[in-house]
Amino acid sequence: MSISRLPARRADRTSPFCLPLTVSRSALLESGSDRRFRQLIYDLLTISVRMQAVRQHLARRLGISAPQYSVLIAIAQLQGDAGVSVGKIAQVLHVSSAFIAMETGRLGRLGLVVKAVNRQDRRGVLLRLTSRGETQIAAVSPAIKAINDRFFAPLTRKTFQAFTACAAQLVESSRKVVEPPQSNDDNALARAAE
Repeated sequence: MSISRLPARRADRTSPFCLPLTVSRSALLESGSDRRFRQLIYDLLTISVRMQAVRQHLARRLGISAPQYSVLIAIAQLQGDAGVSVGKIAQVLHVSSAFIAMETGRLGRLGLVVKAVNRQDRRGVLLRLTSRGETQIAAVSPAIKAINDRFFAPLTRKTFQAFTACAAQLVESSRKVVEPPQSNDDNALARAAE
C-alpha cells in the first residue's frame, strides 16, 4: 500500500478549504452552521453500523443471515394465532414482498417458518414460526433483551417516544429521496437536489 502526498496548497488560496453548508433548512442550522447536523449524520451512521453488527451476531447464533433474522423476529412479533401476511412483514421492514417471499422460503427450508394459505383471501399466504423457530427465538431472547436494554439505556419514556416519532418521519422522508420516481425521465435523488 502506498501513501500519497497531499497536493501542494495553491498559491492563490489564502485560507483553508471550508466545507459548504450541507443543509439549507433553518431548523437544521445553529447560528448559520451545519456542524451539529453533520455530527448527527456521523452519529446515525455509527448507530446503523453497530445495529448491523448486533443483528449479525444474533443471526449467527441462530445459524441464519442478518436479513433473515429481521424477518424471523418480525414474524414472531406479528404472527398472532393465524399468522401474518407477507405484505405486512414487507411493510414493517420497509422491503419488497418479493424479498420477504424469498427469505421466508429459505427460512422454511431451515424448518423455522411455515407458510399457509390465507383462509380469508385464498390468494394470500400467512407466515408463522414452526415450533423449532419458536424454540430458537425463545433461546436467544434473553440475549436480545440484554442487548436492547443496554443499547437503548439512555432513552427515557419521553425521549423514546420522541425518537420513535422522528425515526418514523425520517423513514418516510428518506424513502422519497431514494425511491425511483413515477416518471421515467428523472430520478428522485436529482429531484431532491433541486
